[in-house]
Amino acid sequence: MFTGLIREVATVTSFVASTLSIRSKLKAKLGDSIAINGACLTVVQVRDDGFSVELSPESQKHLATERYRGLVHIEPAMMMGDRFEGHVVQGHIDAIGTIEDIKNLGNSYDVIIKIAKEHIPYIVPKGSITIDGVSLTVNDVLQESFRLTIIPHTMRETLFHSYKKGDRVNVETDMFARYIAHILRAQKESASSLSWESVDAISAAF
Repeated sequence: MFTGLIREVATVTSFVASTLSIRSKLKAKLGDSIAINGACLTVVQVRDDGFSVELSPESQKHLATERYRGLVHIEPAMMMGDRFEGHVVQGHIDAIGTIEDIKNLGNSYDVIIKIAKEHIPYIVPKGSITIDGVSLTVNDVLQESFRLTIIPHTMRETLFHSYKKGDRVNVETDMFARYIAHILRAQKESASSLSWESVDAISAAF
């Protein structure tokens, strides 16, 4: 589990085949779970100046892998007893979004991100969302996009200051919205599969 609060902006030293190597101040251990640009990955090698993780073909298929160059956001998994901030983040990327617009409003920035329509139901106005591992609040939800407002501190301390229109980003929608939608969908499918013949048979049994 993660919180969506970036602990370090680290440097990618290489990304060859399935191995991503990071130079970082974090003293990782073998087997540690670390969110890199929001994706939960496992440490497979430790060095004095950082660590390496492995990205399976399945992971690479669902991530904006072009962002695993240069600088990346990292957050180690929460430990029992840690102060909980941000929001509940699993490190499971749901979709790749595309930045449609960034507007400087003076004391904040509006960022519009386009996403596939099927993911819109899991994005809640004033709810939480994770973009490249950063915990943010959704302001507006549109038909195929959503609007975030980024404060200057977040813009300055994360890689958001380097993002531009057309950039792709990793998106993790709200975990609770996904769970509720799944439960409701399963209930609906179960109810629709119950025919009147089945109802009569059940009634006759009592």
